[in-house]
Formats: sequence, structure tokens, C-alpha cells
Amino acid sequence: MTQARVSTVVFAVLVGAAVCAGAALVWGAVRWGGETRALTERLDAARTPPTPARYDARELGGLPAPVQRYFRTALTDGQPVILGVRMVQAGMFNVGEDAQAWRPFTATQRVGTRRPGFVWDARVEVMPATTVNVHDAYVAGEGLLQAAIFGLVDVASVRGTPAAARAEFMRFFAECVWYPTALLPSQGVRWEAVDDRSARATLADGGVELALLFRFDERGLVESVRADARERSVGGELVATPWEARVWDYETRDGMKVPMQGEVAWRPGGVAKPYWRGRITRLEYEFAR
Repeated sequence: MTQARVSTVVFAVLVGAAVCAGAALVWGAVRWGGETRALTERLDAARTPPTPARYDARELGGLPAPVQRYFRTALTDGQPVILGVRMVQAGMFNVGEDAQAWRPFTATQRVGTRRPGFVWDARVEVMPATTVNVHDAYVAGEGLLQAAIFGLVDVASVRGTPAAARAEFMRFFAECVWYPTALLPSQGVRWEAVDDRSARATLADGGVELALLFRFDERGLVESVRADARERSVGGELVATPWEARVWDYETRDGMKVPMQGEVAWRPGGVAKPYWRGRITRLEYEFAR
């Protein structure tokens, strides 16, 4: 075979490989987009109108002092209750179970407040030119975590278990700082005094009930949310571990004060091991009418 002929064959093989790779990437994007739409449609189908449709400061009577201070600082009396949220996030995610292996991510998240639920659709750049798509979701009482290379090759898939439902519902509850009317007593949250800077909140959905510790800063805004135990994967097994989300950089959006940055960490033995650091780059609300 002549050199020219070899070059032609090699070129043809490279072109064929490139075409196949491109087709696989397109199929991965189509597949992932379809699954994202299906989750979002289920989230929307589970929605019910919140009652009441507007926040009335008179409902704060009897709440612990730091909780009253939070709502009076974060909300505007008479404003409509949040029905849904769309947010865009960017930041870093630690993909290492023990070691520090931070990778950049971007994500879009849809939230429904009644019935509680969310769909987090993220893209994590695990190495140059290699992306893992991630779904983290709580929809109609079901928890779900799915990860796939280029949206095509699954590397993780957990759904339908009681542990998954509890873990994902906990995420929804802690993230209520981004949709604060969902923390009102009228929306189902029960508050219990702890001290002058913290209070315990309890929320139920279906057969799942959770209690989280909210701590407030000197302005009265939430600075952290903690759980005594949340399931995490350690060596392929789920281990109940203390968990904390911290938030800061508050801005006023649609009459509400909400944080624009945050960090989430496991706290085994009381030592913080962060795995998510991000900021909100876009925030859109849908209100009850």
C-alpha cells in the first residue's frame, strides 16, 4: 500500500470516528434533555395552589423571636406566596469521596413549593472535554440521583428508596432560604425555639417528616441550616452523617431578601468537609395569584 493510500485510510478512519463521536454526543444530549423534561413535567403535575396566596405578618404571632425577626427582615408584608422558582447556578463541586477533587459545574434548577419538589439539572466538568450530567431531584415524594457521562453512559442511578426520598426532601427544605415564603407556618412549617439565634423547623411531605436547625445572623437572616444526619455514600454504602448548608451575600429580589452564595458540607466528627460551593447567577419567581 502506498503512503498516499495509507494516509487516505487513516484520514477516513479519523473522520468516521469523529462522526460517531459527534453522533453519540448528540444522542446523549437528546436523551438527557428528554429525561429532564419528563422530570419537570412530573414536578409541574404535582403542583397545588398555596393557601393563603399572600403573606400576612399577623401569622408570625407566637413564633420564636429569631424566626419572627427573620420573616420581618426577609419578607414584605402582603407579598404573594412563591409558587415556583427557576434558578441558574455556577460553582465548584468536589467529586472526590475523601480527597479534594474540585471541578466546575453549571446547573439549572426548577422548584415547586406545593407539593414540595425540585429538579436540579447540572453539568460537571470532571476533566478537560469530559462532562458528567447530573440529575438531583425530589418529585412527587420520590428522591432521585442520576449521573451520566455526556448524558449517555450512566455512572450512578439511585431512585425510589426511602433514604433517597429523605435526603432529597432535606435538600428542598434547607434550600427554602431561596423561596422563603415556603418556611411560613401557613405553608406547613412548625417552628420550635432553641435559643436567641436559632430555631428548629419541622416539615412533612407524604410519609417523610424532617427537622432542621436554622441559625440566624445578627441581621436576623439565615446563616446556616443543619441536620443531625443525612445519608451519604461511603465506600458504596449509605452512612448517616451530620450535614450543613451555609449561605451569605443576601440581595433583595421581588421584595424578599435571599442569599446569592452558599456552601454545603458533610460534618463527620464535627469537622466540615465541603462538597458544593456555588452562586446564583439568575433567579426567577412565579407567585400565587
